[in-house]
Amino acid sequence: MSADHKTLHTKLTFAGLLISLGIIYGDIGTSPLYVMKAIIGAHMIDPDIVLGGVSCIFWTLTLQTTIKYVLITLSADNNGEGGIFALYALVKRTKVKWLIVPAIIGGSALLADGIITPPISVSSAVEGIRSYYPDINTVPIVIAILCVLFIIQQFGTKLVGRFFAPVMLVWFSMLGVLGVIQIAGHPEVFKAINPYYAYHLLTIHPEGFYVLGFVFLCTTGAEALYSDMGHCGRKNIRISWIFVKTALVLNYFGQAAFLIQREGQTLKSLGGEFGNPFYLIMAEWFLPFGIVIATLAAVIASQALISGSFTLINEAMRLHFWPKVRIKYPTELQGQLYIPSINWLLLAGCIMVVLHFEESSNMEGAYGLAIVLCMIMTTVLLNYYMILKRVPWYIMSPVIALFIVIEIGFLIANLQKFMHGGYVTLFIALGLIAVMATWHMAKQISRRHTRIVKIDDYKNILAELSVDLSIPKYATHLVYMTNASRTDEIEEKVMYSILQKRPKRADMYWFIHVNILNVPYLTEYKVTEILKDDLYRIDFNLGFREATKINLMFREVVKDMVANGEVDVTSRYESLNKNNIIGDFKFVLSEKFLSNDSSLRWNEKIIMNFYFMIKKWSLSEEQAFGLDSSSVKVEKFPLVLNAPEKVCLTRVRD
Repeated sequence: MSADHKTLHTKLTFAGLLISLGIIYGDIGTSPLYVMKAIIGAHMIDPDIVLGGVSCIFWTLTLQTTIKYVLITLSADNNGEGGIFALYALVKRTKVKWLIVPAIIGGSALLADGIITPPISVSSAVEGIRSYYPDINTVPIVIAILCVLFIIQQFGTKLVGRFFAPVMLVWFSMLGVLGVIQIAGHPEVFKAINPYYAYHLLTIHPEGFYVLGFVFLCTTGAEALYSDMGHCGRKNIRISWIFVKTALVLNYFGQAAFLIQREGQTLKSLGGEFGNPFYLIMAEWFLPFGIVIATLAAVIASQALISGSFTLINEAMRLHFWPKVRIKYPTELQGQLYIPSINWLLLAGCIMVVLHFEESSNMEGAYGLAIVLCMIMTTVLLNYYMILKRVPWYIMSPVIALFIVIEIGFLIANLQKFMHGGYVTLFIALGLIAVMATWHMAKQISRRHTRIVKIDDYKNILAELSVDLSIPKYATHLVYMTNASRTDEIEEKVMYSILQKRPKRADMYWFIHVNILNVPYLTEYKVTEILKDDLYRIDFNLGFREATKINLMFREVVKDMVANGEVDVTSRYESLNKNNIIGDFKFVLSEKFLSNDSSLRWNEKIIMNFYFMIKKWSLSEEQAFGLDSSSVKVEKFPLVLNAPEKVCLTRVRD
């Protein structure tokens, strides 16, 4: 791990703790808005369900969020970065190939969850207005708030965190105080800490297992918490969780204390059509303030999933799970990034969810089913991470077994939500799985059919071509990007481009290879002289969070080489040379298309056709390498897969 990230994960500051409240805990922190409401539903208040439900919530937050995520999973960081793809990058070293399956499923499920979290959080908060205006249509208000939230993402989470942190401090303080007020009158509610009440609800009460599907909503933000680790640091997250969990538990128990005193009544009879125990425990004079604070907190709740989604896609591109998209770094603070295409995609999805479901109560059915899949996949990968770290089996086995049992239970309970809206997030997740799996498999197929040749076999030809005056000069400096990892190798298509696809004479040839490393921040390069004054190769070693600006980097390398007397880049044209004019640089990039001569199996044909369709929506090669301001020539090359056997023809003579 780099020194910067060692500092990030060991440094404990008041500012870091505050920013973690604003960025990390929004999702899990606003669960009290809808969890108890979902558990009671339209049924009469039953003390067994209330006490059993709050007992399940307490132990879910303890076992699932605190032990699994805050204590164990946060230790599995990939050079400072968290999230399921960061975890997969670590366990890849075990050489277990099928682990790519839980990685793709988990990543897709988390992204799908990012489309349902903002609507349900904001809708739950805004619907508090109906305490005063029962007939108001909250849909336009929710959509307007979501639009503002996604628009400000481009300014970075540093700005967002500074604004959000004080609001969330007020929010969690409010949760705790509201809970303490209710508990003070009925402290016996704390008996629900005894896990017997959870056991009784799940095994004896007829509604028990049904309730578990709504209990799960209290921990849905845990996966986003892990994904956002790179923004705030492990230590800040762990220490701030003590305050956050205390506030959450107090509020849940406060709502339970309020409800068990009203046995036999319904939420509708207590608070009208949209009765919510979260608002019912507030004093009437405080309700307007509570609605405003809750709405602000709900907006912030979406931040954890949004910033987590940016991190997730960045990791996915590095692992070849996602097409190349533009990434922006809005602040100088390490860990901050913004992906415009994902931001607007999430906004479009959120608006469609709001228009489809309209009410937060309708969204509860869609919420949770996708994220529980993500949690199960994280547990599978975590098992292999613990094997990699040589954790003794007698410690690892019971821990993993406990999490699997809990999450399978949550999955079974959530499956009943499928027809009540769960299909929405599952279908979104399936679409994302299709994109990721297709992109990965297509890259593998393409790599298998890329022919690599030795540069030594072409050195003499290139030297002769460079001085062959019978061929018009194509450029003074001709630059090719190469995927060949060895310095003595090059793709056959590059040699074909230089020698056969209109022979390209240049005074100097440059091959550039970009190696994205498993560290976030690094900018190194290595120069290999293959043929003095004729042929050079530059290898850039970049961290996965570094912007790939090859145009600027290449010019810096050339400037250093000139300063060291390693190369002369002055134009070879006589009139320009005597005036010390630098020669022109031309980049040649290759763009593949699927050849009609390819002989593919039906599944390969589907994969490759879908791949090239997705590719049209991704960044072009010149944009991806930061070459938009350079002189660039893009050449199309056919990708011939499983070429048919030679055709046998018989010549007919007169």
